[in-house]
Amino acid sequence: MLNTHEILERVKNEHINFIRLQFVDILGTVKNMEILAKDLADVLENGIGFDGSSIEGFVRIMESDMIAMPDTKTFHVLPWTTGNNKTARIICNIKTPEGKFFEGDPRHILQKQIEEGKKIFGNDFSFEVGPELEFFLLVKNEKGKYVPQDSGGYFDFSPLDSAQDVRSEAALALQAMELDFEKGHHEVAPGQHEIDFRFGSALKVADQAVTYKFVVKNIAMMHHMVATFMPKPFSGVNGSGMHCHQSIFANGKNLFFDANKKERGCLSDTAMHYIAGILAHAPALVAITNPTMNSYKRLVPGYEAPTYICWGRKNRSAMIRIPNFYPGKEMATRIELRVPDPSCNPYLAFAAMLACGLDGIKNKMAAPAEAGNNIFEMTAEEKKKKGIKEVPGSLKDAINALKKDNVLKEALGEHAFNKFIEAKEDECKEKDADDFERYLNV
Repeated sequence: MLNTHEILERVKNEHINFIRLQFVDILGTVKNMEILAKDLADVLENGIGFDGSSIEGFVRIMESDMIAMPDTKTFHVLPWTTGNNKTARIICNIKTPEGKFFEGDPRHILQKQIEEGKKIFGNDFSFEVGPELEFFLLVKNEKGKYVPQDSGGYFDFSPLDSAQDVRSEAALALQAMELDFEKGHHEVAPGQHEIDFRFGSALKVADQAVTYKFVVKNIAMMHHMVATFMPKPFSGVNGSGMHCHQSIFANGKNLFFDANKKERGCLSDTAMHYIAGILAHAPALVAITNPTMNSYKRLVPGYEAPTYICWGRKNRSAMIRIPNFYPGKEMATRIELRVPDPSCNPYLAFAAMLACGLDGIKNKMAAPAEAGNNIFEMTAEEKKKKGIKEVPGSLKDAINALKKDNVLKEALGEHAFNKFIEAKEDECKEKDADDFERYLNV
């Protein structure tokens, strides 16, 4: 974490010639401007202007001027760039020409929601998140069609896992950019992979999730492969998820841990209220955590993706899983939200999760009874008795639920909320009623 002077010194001493200024639009797509290193000092102080009317979810053409203001904490050299092309990256906050934070900037939306947590728990509040982003590596076959680059399965090793080098290079690149690499491995489906990084504060981890995706895509391209974070690129196999482990800390303590609650995995009352809030808002929340038409091809029974709104310990068929508690690991007590997928905007997804959880805490919501068994094996009557409902079956259904959810509307802010719904409704309009049923076939 460098200050302005240290950044300028490093750029000079390491002969860095280009700086990429990055931010994301409302859909989570990375946007990029490149400047020469000689202009960096001015941009760090004053930001750089751009046309916001050309960015999805930003502003109208008659109010198009926006300012990208670099966050020096996100400065990193892109490790695969060398020589005259050596390049560094900085993530930006978006501001108006008057110097105010832009209400439609996804990064600012997450920052605002973290401030809401501080109003409840004090300035030492921290929302900690650990996402697990899965992806597929593809190659073109002799017919010019993209197919999985190997036939490996879960935790397979070479030669079945022929992308070991891609994962290793990506892990080293991420480590060079100060992402805390934890582990990488082949996933269940052919050509499917996962690289995990460690738990951390939500804003930092959202920056890392965005970085992770473009690093993996760049490293794959160097190996003549294509990396896709599409939730369900192939039928008949598992899709790619973004399971999100999460907990709340304040004053150095994990507020999700209570040693006196062993009967429910040492989850505190705060954790149970948080779970209740997530489940109460789940139909609307999935519009943000699973924001594409393709997302709902993954959310079907039979492929390990959760399709029911419930929670359970060690239960991977539940929307929220509670990992095992081990003595001495109190700080690791957490919940795992299994429904999100990597097509989401991580800033909006984390902000939405936190807003739902905080609503549960503020209103002391009671979580439903634990779903102790495999929900996929329950009868309809058993699920009804336990009050277990299904997640929305399509993006259209999820957006309809989101439009009625005032907590998420407030969390996103009216501008981003309306722009997000507008973009997603446009996506849904591309399919008529019959197309939806055909489209959702897996």
